[in-house]
Amino acid sequence: MNFKQELKPYEEKMGKTISVLEGEFNTIRAGRANPKVLDQITIDYYGVETPINQVANIQVPEARMIVITPWDASSLRDLERAIQMSDLGIPPNNDGKSLRLIFPPLTEERRRDLTRQVSKMGEDAKVSVRNIRREAVDNYKAQLKKKEIPEDMYYNMETEIQKLTDRFIDKVDDAVAVKEKELMEI
Repeated sequence: MNFKQELKPYEEKMGKTISVLEGEFNTIRAGRANPKVLDQITIDYYGVETPINQVANIQVPEARMIVITPWDASSLRDLERAIQMSDLGIPPNNDGKSLRLIFPPLTEERRRDLTRQVSKMGEDAKVSVRNIRREAVDNYKAQLKKKEIPEDMYYNMETEIQKLTDRFIDKVDDAVAVKEKELMEI
């Protein structure tokens, strides 16, 4: 039996967990302007909830500034309101044509809060990876009970599943360490 082929679906699920974690990390602002912090914010655009990046041009002219220029000037007020209502915590400056978001440098206390938030996201990702491991082990345990696979194969699969899990837990730890380092840079 080919262990790699058998574990492929679980490996893909664990990979998606890492992708989701990295996507969540992109929404955390680290003192530098990153357009991805706007990804979760939507506006009501002609009756449809639409992400900001689909109704406006987003630029980063400086390290601590994002400029949002709507393609339809009439949506500027809606953009401004959506940003104010979000948990971004940065008031937009409206010049009549575009919005400017000026990112203040993070305080030490805010950096610590964000690193705690990143750690929690990392723990949640580890829980997801472990749940996928449990799902895989339960699947093979059920096959063993039905006598579809021999006992030694079950124990070999369990070992391979654990190795796969350990590898992805290490990836989560690495991603958390990189993001925490980024947050603590001044």
